[in-house]
Amino acid sequence: MTPIIWRKADASDADALALLGAATFLATFAFDHPGQPLIEHLRTEHSPEYYADALAQPAVDIVIGETPLGAPVGYAMITPPSHADLQQDGDIELKRIYLLGPWQGGGNGRKLLEQAFTIAAERGAKRMLLAVYENNDRAVAFYERAGFAPIGETVFMVGAVAFRDMVYARMLD
Repeated sequence: MTPIIWRKADASDADALALLGAATFLATFAFDHPGQPLIEHLRTEHSPEYYADALAQPAVDIVIGETPLGAPVGYAMITPPSHADLQQDGDIELKRIYLLGPWQGGGNGRKLLEQAFTIAAERGAKRMLLAVYENNDRAVAFYERAGFAPIGETVFMVGAVAFRDMVYARMLD
């Protein structure tokens, strides 16, 4: 398999992140998300403007993975926590962690997660939170193998359609 080169994303990566985010979200959730709300979600939450804004925020870090030829294949977005009722001092959130299908498996997801843990440590975080769609069995199993445990739930909106996400947490070393 083609190796992945990991690096911190910068403002010039907004277009690549938007394409990668939309492609992975669509491939993962098209099986049970209604078409039009899904398309609208992709237009707003995976737009170049969304990522440009995120990359301009000092409290947001994005790690992008590329092939040796520079094609984007995965990324992780680390942000301040967004689950006020479940968060504690010292929390950080893994907001997104996406890999294109051909790069899933073989330890690539774990390597990307390790990149997120490194950023969390650099920021002095004590615990990492994440939200995962309850029907995304593959992701749930991945997070549980990595030491995350459920602590609550939240609602994730795709357009006007609500989905139940489980909120997981993991103490950081």
